[in-house]
Amino acid sequence: MATEAAIPKFPFSRPSGAEPPIEFADLRASNSVSRVELWDGSHPWLVVKHEDVCKVLTDERLSKERTRPGFPEMSTGGKEAAKNRPTFVDMDAPAHMRQRSMVAPFFTPEHVENMKPQIQEMVDRFLSEMIKVGCAEPVDLVQKFALLVPSHIIYSMLGIPVEDLDYLVKCNAVRTNGSSTAAAAANANKELLDYLGRLVDKRIAKPEEDLISRLVVEQLNAGHIDRLDAVQLAFLLLVAGNATMVNMIALGVVTLLEHPSQIADLRRDPSLSKPFVEELCRFHTASALATRRVAKVDVVLRGQTIKSGEGIIASNQSANRDEEVFPDPDTFDLHRKRGSELALGFGYGDHRCIAERLARAELEIVFATLFQRLPNLRLGIPHSEIVYTPPRKDVGITKLPVVW
Repeated sequence: MATEAAIPKFPFSRPSGAEPPIEFADLRASNSVSRVELWDGSHPWLVVKHEDVCKVLTDERLSKERTRPGFPEMSTGGKEAAKNRPTFVDMDAPAHMRQRSMVAPFFTPEHVENMKPQIQEMVDRFLSEMIKVGCAEPVDLVQKFALLVPSHIIYSMLGIPVEDLDYLVKCNAVRTNGSSTAAAAANANKELLDYLGRLVDKRIAKPEEDLISRLVVEQLNAGHIDRLDAVQLAFLLLVAGNATMVNMIALGVVTLLEHPSQIADLRRDPSLSKPFVEELCRFHTASALATRRVAKVDVVLRGQTIKSGEGIIASNQSANRDEEVFPDPDTFDLHRKRGSELALGFGYGDHRCIAERLARAELEIVFATLFQRLPNLRLGIPHSEIVYTPPRKDVGITKLPVVW
């Protein structure tokens, strides 16, 4: 095993733009289960091969509970957040599935299918508003479109009044913006929690037809959860995938502009948005630092003994570029032939993203529509001036000036 002096610091840094860290390819070839060093000096294990990541994410000997000693936290903020009341994403069986099932009806294939007209209406609406203003000056696609579509969809599901949407979108943007100060992000976090607490209280007094009301009527009133659980669940659904969705829309636009023949294919056949989204979620793993575990007992993986109490980071970002599973993995190809179950953009196993079907539907509708409505969409700045998220954070784009 490498000496402690040779243990690399993690997260690795992207070399530029949206390219994944080069260390992943090196480790897949030479040392696929190895130690890394986190900000707090801890030395969890990093797993980088597709096969091994799938094993880690389905091994019941490994825990998702962040309060267990040895669980790998990625920052001081993460360590503090781990003290909060957990939701199902940070629970092990059987508690995980019991709480997950409370919100699952809103993400079934049938429910998402019924939501598609609403999603299409929102995509059309925000595109029309953007087009109406015009692009005499470059327009920021993130602020005027990518941020608005997923935010308004999840807020409407939760039952947030229309008049509060703009305020909450701004709060969430501050909370997730990589350039915000820690104090500003923490304050925005508190504002969102306080707001949702007040909304839960309103639904306790007078339920309506929305997700928070359903939690109140079916779970809180029945004694299965308490008020704080309801608030934390609403907060999870509001924030968990929102920044990821914003980033995936912006990354998808840039990626298509880098592959003009694939834009042409998508314009000719908008149904290709489905395989495009599949490839996009493989190529750019926009939520890459969340698949973490801690061993409850000693576990052996590729000859390495991961001892009880040691943390594990299973890199779905690296797994999605595994040469053994995805030939020529660094090439973006919406026509790539492979089973959709192979890509790990939405995780794997019982903890796979609950909102995956909704996220896919949103992205597919966005990319089936965007270049139909704006066939001449292009960057309003040189490619080299695109503002990406900080290189050690999840990959994303914070600002994307475009013209058409």
